[in-house]
Amino acid sequence: QVQLVESGGGLVQAGGSLRLSCAASGRTFSTYHMGWFRQAPGKEREFVAVISWSGGSTYYADSVKGRFTISRDNAKNTVDLQMNSLKPEDTAVYYCAAATTGWGVDNLKRGTANYWGQGTQVTVSS
Repeated sequence: QVQLVESGGGLVQAGGSLRLSCAASGRTFSTYHMGWFRQAPGKEREFVAVISWSGGSTYYADSVKGRFTISRDNAKNTVDLQMNSLKPEDTAVYYCAAATTGWGVDNLKRGTANYWGQGTQVTVSS
């Protein structure tokens, strides 16, 4: 069992930055691919970024490429999402997710995960 707790959300002006963090419980964090997803009001949840278990591979949605950076620290059981040049359309609840290496990165990118966090609100004002 893995528990995921997100933090770092808030209100920021367009062009600003925020850093989200996801803390994971358990001693097997390094065996999970990790991802960030978001859901805006009235829209489906969408993929934002995924990082492989080792941190050696990262994947981004086209809408955030070049602005967001996902990283992980397996010693601290954390995965972060650095968000720069934020836009009003980035406003959403952001969720952290974990998928076992057996489940795979591709499944995680499609939005199917073994574990989800409760979400943190990010609001970008224009």
